[in-house]
Amino acid sequence: MTTSTPQREPHDHRRAATAVQLGWLRRELADWQSAGIVDATQAAAISDRYRTVSETRRFSLGRLLLALGALFVGVGLIWLVAANLDQLPPLLRFAVVAAFWLAFLVGGELAAPRLTPGVLGALRLLAALAFGATIFQAAQSMQVPAYEPVLLGLWSAGTLLHGYLTRAVMPLLVGIATGLVWWIWQPLAESGSGAGAVLAIGTASVLAVSLAVVHDRGLEDFAAIWRTVGCALAMVTLFAAAIPYTTTDGFEWNVWLVLGLVAALAAAAAALAVARGTARLEPLGALGVLAFSVLMVLWDTGTDTSSVDAADWAHAAVGVAAYVVVAVGLAALGTLRDTPALTAIAMVALVVFTTFQSFAVFAAIIQGAWLFVVLGLVFLGTGFLFDRARRGISANLEGADS
Repeated sequence: MTTSTPQREPHDHRRAATAVQLGWLRRELADWQSAGIVDATQAAAISDRYRTVSETRRFSLGRLLLALGALFVGVGLIWLVAANLDQLPPLLRFAVVAAFWLAFLVGGELAAPRLTPGVLGALRLLAALAFGATIFQAAQSMQVPAYEPVLLGLWSAGTLLHGYLTRAVMPLLVGIATGLVWWIWQPLAESGSGAGAVLAIGTASVLAVSLAVVHDRGLEDFAAIWRTVGCALAMVTLFAAAIPYTTTDGFEWNVWLVLGLVAALAAAAAALAVARGTARLEPLGALGVLAFSVLMVLWDTGTDTSSVDAADWAHAAVGVAAYVVVAVGLAALGTLRDTPALTAIAMVALVVFTTFQSFAVFAAIIQGAWLFVVLGLVFLGTGFLFDRARRGISANLEGADS
């Protein structure tokens, strides 16, 4: 009696492309065939070298459950380090946690050819979270406080390295999340202020968007993640800068803010050097949002929202106008990149920002039910303009393609 082992599907080596890109390629191939440049067999061979991004990003309940299970196990492991291992000697505690991390890391990568993508992703997520537990346990053994932001920086560096070496998304996501918290927390731990927060978030946005443009040349999946994070941070930066309570009070330059600004500018310069065509507008747009946000913070109209004067109105109006422009630009980028998440971020950010500004600034003048009437009219107006802009962008793109 013989048993047959199930054969795994071969790895898909086709390059990922968006639906817009594939549509352009097929039209070009048809034109080349009609011109006699390639025949039908060659055109089919070229087309078969690409696959749509959506083919590899379909929702899977199994993958979701595996990711959630790995997340809970990883968080529980970190919790155990913090609460339930005090009875063990420090060296033994570190050895136990490090053993878990190495088991998930080495075991997952060695077994990668025999695992399904969902299981492999869960193991890599466990390895990324267990690495954080290892970092915090090592710090605890050396009497380093757990609230030191540098620990998050080390956690982020390790998981980002893991992600790039294995081309894995899960460690990359953990590395970006922990690194973002470190990027903002580290400079604010020395001198916290509203202006410092805007500068830290803004430089993180420039860095992420610039890295996305650089990653377009060979790491498209990573580029999409960095671009989504960078665009979301750009909207947060502009939101924070437009808040009346965000001022320069207590702001002081420190080495971390300077290093962050230098790193962001260097990444933007690299992106501009490798980008082609409209892709160059992305780092320039992120730099523009950062510069405008700094100017909005410097334009201090006071923090008393109970008495709104002309300067407050002007500050709010300029902030709303800029937010609408950036949101429309983000929607255009989502259309160009065939990334609906960017358009969704723009719409949600615009609704939240308009609501906040209405209650923070205009509520002092418009009272009661009339505030909701005016707010509804503002939503209808901005929504109509937003939708018209999105439709116009799509129509122009379709016209250019045809």
